[in-house]
Amino acid sequence: MKYQMIHTCIRVMDLKKSELFYQQAFGFEVVRRLELPEHKCTLAWLRSPGGTFELELTWNHDQEEPYALGNGYSHLAVGVADLIASHKQHEAMGLHPKPLKSLTGGDPRFYFLADPDGYLIEVLKA
Repeated sequence: MKYQMIHTCIRVMDLKKSELFYQQAFGFEVVRRLELPEHKCTLAWLRSPGGTFELELTWNHDQEEPYALGNGYSHLAVGVADLIASHKQHEAMGLHPKPLKSLTGGDPRFYFLADPDGYLIEVLKA
């Protein structure tokens, strides 16, 4: 049997703010949205242009407290050809990316930034 990754879901406090973050920071596009008033929630799926893997944002309308993200190192990862230019762009956008890093001591290979709900996104040199 073969399986393929389809999507991952994160819960957000402000759907419009989160959509805008992923659109501006990474060029993701909202590909569909599902309003579920009987369940008091809205789902939005985003993907990178030409990509197939989706990020599902779930907004529960009656959620008042921020979600507990845990104390692990869970994160999403995106790849980019020009890591340094991406880091500079995210700095210029006021997104406060963490410093460029390398696990081997060579050229930088990645950095992290957080979305509006505090979820970490690792930006990797592709």
